[in-house]
Amino acid sequence: MSVPPGSVEQVNEGLFDDGLFSASDEERRERIAANAPLAVRMRPATLDEVVGQDHLLRPGAPLRRLVEGAAPASIMLYGPPGTGKTTLATLVSQATGRRFSALSALSAGVKEVRAVIDEARRRLVRSGESTVLFIDEVHRFSKTQQDALLGAVEDRIVLLVAATTENPFFSVVAPLLSRSLVLQLRPLTDDDVRSVVRRAVSDERGLAGAVSLAPEAEDHLVRLAGGDARRALTALEAAADSAGQTSERVIDLPVLEATVDRAAVRYDRDGDQHYDVTSAFIKSIRGSDVDAALHYLARMIEAGEDPRFIARRLVIHASEDVGMADPTALPTAVAAAQAVQLIGLPECALNLAQATIHLATAPKSNAVTTAIFAAIEDVKRGAAGTVPAHLRDGHYAGASKLGNAQGYRYPHDVPEGLVTQQYPPDELVGRDYYEPTSRGAERVLADRVPKLRRAIRGQD
Repeated sequence: MSVPPGSVEQVNEGLFDDGLFSASDEERRERIAANAPLAVRMRPATLDEVVGQDHLLRPGAPLRRLVEGAAPASIMLYGPPGTGKTTLATLVSQATGRRFSALSALSAGVKEVRAVIDEARRRLVRSGESTVLFIDEVHRFSKTQQDALLGAVEDRIVLLVAATTENPFFSVVAPLLSRSLVLQLRPLTDDDVRSVVRRAVSDERGLAGAVSLAPEAEDHLVRLAGGDARRALTALEAAADSAGQTSERVIDLPVLEATVDRAAVRYDRDGDQHYDVTSAFIKSIRGSDVDAALHYLARMIEAGEDPRFIARRLVIHASEDVGMADPTALPTAVAAAQAVQLIGLPECALNLAQATIHLATAPKSNAVTTAIFAAIEDVKRGAAGTVPAHLRDGHYAGASKLGNAQGYRYPHDVPEGLVTQQYPPDELVGRDYYEPTSRGAERVLADRVPKLRRAIRGQD
């Protein structure tokens, strides 16, 4: 069985195979391992060490069954950076006794893909040993490169484990998707990242207790990680190097800030600051202060706020406070929310900023909000009424005997496309909900809506 490229084991294996060291030289093995990055040294060696992804690893879940030797299946691991995609691919290989080969879509082409497949085919024929082919960033493969995998995956010459940070249903060809089990990894929670950090501080593979981590520094490190364990461990390792030069050997907040060159944001995602900053963000947009809105957006991003939460607030605000004064506001906010799902942090900060600027500088109207709330209030107090007979469904047998759809006037039958006809229940005739403002694009509706009402109600 092979080992993952770039791992400590592969470094060791290559050096010993080349005869640079004796395979029995444990001291030199340990020296090589100690020089590997902390994130590599702390990579889980068993499923029990994997943090998060309980929905994929609980008893009976598809990934656990695969790792434990169930029927082999190619899988597509879809999730944010630092959530364990490479780790899980390695564990699949180790647990199933297959050889592990890895390619990165950033550097591999069709030639490299075919070379790995040819070698896997020869190995299968020669020794019966099958191969796990791990492809990182598979969404970066062209259609031709992805198509080159189809035959080998179909014939199980390789067991494909592909990783992507983008939605595979948008970025991976359908034939390859149909031959793979798509498993979505969820962002690590703050508690998950905290567990990884604490283990790295104490574990012999990690810092082995050489330094201690102050609580406020730990909190800041978790915030900086944004659900990415690799990012947390990289920052921790850099801070540990700095703290190791001091007599106290403590990673406190100043040491951590100086190391990662990023100031701590005073923000509690579960406390008052969460609600205060969110409120200030929305009120700044509503008040058309684009600069203040961008400030609060930056605070939320730097504090590790879930970008999906920010995007949801923008989508709501687009209808709540802009509405028909700028009908393009909602599509912009929805596009930003979709970009958050497809791209993730840090790049999606640009999409959130664009939507924030659009909404903050747009003309404002709450007419949509007041209209729907007024209509809901009428329904709640019982002002519903019976649907007029001419508007009822007339497509089923017997509907005409009930008078349904009788007398309905089809607007497209007249040149104006507008007919005088009762639409609301009797109890609500003449009740106006939507009152357009004179701001932005809505000023056109402020003139048009009253004319429509008069024509429909026969008041002209």
